[in-house]
Amino acid sequence: MSIQEFIAKIAKGPRAAKDLTWDEAKRAMKALIEGEATPAQVGAFLMAMRIKIESVTELASMTAAARSYVAPVPIPRELGVVDIPRYAGKQETFHALAAAAIEAASAGAAVLMHGYDGIPGRAGNAGVLKALGLPIDMEPKVAAEMVIRHGFAYLDIALYHPPICRFLEMRQELGTRNIFHPVARLLNPARAASQVVGLSHPPHFEKTAEVLRMLGCLRALVVSGVEGDPELSIAALTRVLELRNERIIPLSFSSKDAGLPPGASRDMAGFPTDQRDKEADLLRRILHNQLQGGPCNWVLMNAALILYAAGKGATWASCIPLARRALEEGTAARKFEELIQETVGSGVTGRTH
Repeated sequence: MSIQEFIAKIAKGPRAAKDLTWDEAKRAMKALIEGEATPAQVGAFLMAMRIKIESVTELASMTAAARSYVAPVPIPRELGVVDIPRYAGKQETFHALAAAAIEAASAGAAVLMHGYDGIPGRAGNAGVLKALGLPIDMEPKVAAEMVIRHGFAYLDIALYHPPICRFLEMRQELGTRNIFHPVARLLNPARAASQVVGLSHPPHFEKTAEVLRMLGCLRALVVSGVEGDPELSIAALTRVLELRNERIIPLSFSSKDAGLPPGASRDMAGFPTDQRDKEADLLRRILHNQLQGGPCNWVLMNAALILYAAGKGATWASCIPLARRALEEGTAARKFEELIQETVGSGVTGRTH
């Protein structure tokens, strides 16, 4: 079938449209990535798929096809790295997960974070990492070495999978997300055995867990997170689906479950995009255990989530003490300074987004 036939199949309206088969979705992805489709065909396909809503098979097949174009980031599987995609951007809250990942790394987790900062009107994760003095423009092999040596690295999707990045950038032209946004979240550059995936698009919540199961993921936490990121809320109950050994289990996490005081929205309050230095200062103070209260507890509970995904505790709540000790004993602060020194010593710097 040609790209025109794929478009015709998915764009016949709510009653007549049909899902693509695994092989058809794979061939459609090939046509998009390899430039076999014209700009008009690309736009038509993406919008038709958006309106129809992607099926589990389509998402799994297109993700598998996208993965086949790039080699995995070379991180040894025995390191137990946790894959954390960051593609949502922030409007109302600060990037708790940036500090939480460093805190979790200091407590024994290994984290590869990847993302994209090109969403208009939203502050991206890379910007605050850059303000903290951490590299955001590492080539995949360099990012792998950072994870192996220090337990944490950020990978810009543009440097790992340029075609995916190009389609993500089409959001500005089309005015809406397209199938490449969930595909990017599911890309898993290191092919990690554990993934923590956040989203805010309700139709994709259960679907994402099913896609991960279809792709053979051993363990995943699918988080209906704050602003679409894989972050638990300190101010409300957070729905989570846990995939483990091919079983999908619904969970819900709240601060009281971990023995933390109830939080409020103000504890998560963010910063304008022109105040990233202020946000970086907040995260720096949290990592150095210079701040107590809601914002610190919000980072703490998300560090525990990462530690749980890394298998460092039998339950999420049991990982809270590990994360807390990392702060109180200075391990998190030392890990942060270690990452800064590695950045300065190697000459790796972040680029402006």
